[in-house]
Amino acid sequence: MEKKEYSILALISPTKEGETVLKEALYLQSTLEVKLVILNVIQEPTFFERNFQPQEIEATIEKAKKELTAFVENVVGKKLADNIVVSVRAGNPVDVLLEKSKTDSLEFLLVDKSNGHYPGALGKDEVNELVSLSKCPVLTVNKDFGVPDIKNIAIPIDINQSTKKRLLWATFLAKKHKAKITILSALKADINVKKSLALKNARKIRHLLWEHDIKCDIKILKVYDRESHQVVLKYIKEEKPELVIIRTHQESIFSNTSIGRFVSEIVHGSKRPVFTVNYTPNPVDSLFL
Repeated sequence: MEKKEYSILALISPTKEGETVLKEALYLQSTLEVKLVILNVIQEPTFFERNFQPQEIEATIEKAKKELTAFVENVVGKKLADNIVVSVRAGNPVDVLLEKSKTDSLEFLLVDKSNGHYPGALGKDEVNELVSLSKCPVLTVNKDFGVPDIKNIAIPIDINQSTKKRLLWATFLAKKHKAKITILSALKADINVKKSLALKNARKIRHLLWEHDIKCDIKILKVYDRESHQVVLKYIKEEKPELVIIRTHQESIFSNTSIGRFVSEIVHGSKRPVFTVNYTPNPVDSLFL
């Protein structure tokens, strides 16, 4: 039986702004030892072009592919290895990415969330739409932040929701990067932390991670009369974890509906990379075999 090849896909514009995002993608590709697909989405052709100038469309895509290849090779400093693939599509970036999340058996998508104005950049609403509808996890990075080595992975949890998928991803990423995991648990009621269900649940998760030889800390966040996303963002700003993993469709303390205000605020309010794990089945379990 042929072994499945795992891939991550990064939306990259061959511009100065796209260079940091590309470096983040290359860093993850090398540490996770997976195939990297680098995609640029160019402007969708008009009705006239589609029907009367198909050859010109093909020529435009081929030219854009050569430009992207040259850009990536310049950043890498050498010819591309077989596990790095360059691709160009014409159309709406979010539509193209959502299609690929359904058809390409990707481990996750990587996009810039900085709300830049360069060609191909995604706006806040587009990032939210992608995170909400993608069939695979989405890693959002900020082109203005840089490329941090992952040493601390923060995962906000809720005592009323499943943490399995986030723990699978957190465990996998922590092992690959030799990082620790910090469990963020919200304490909404004004009660003794030591007697809280939040701490009890966090300790159970910590024990599971210890069994996998992963260092784990617990941080109880006192919410009380504040918004949940505010206390999480305060932790991120002060403690500077290199990666935050959250559930796309959060419930209870940490959200509202759809991707929720909480998810949107964390994705866009954090300068640090945020990994959003959706609620649909994902082949990440196979990575542990």
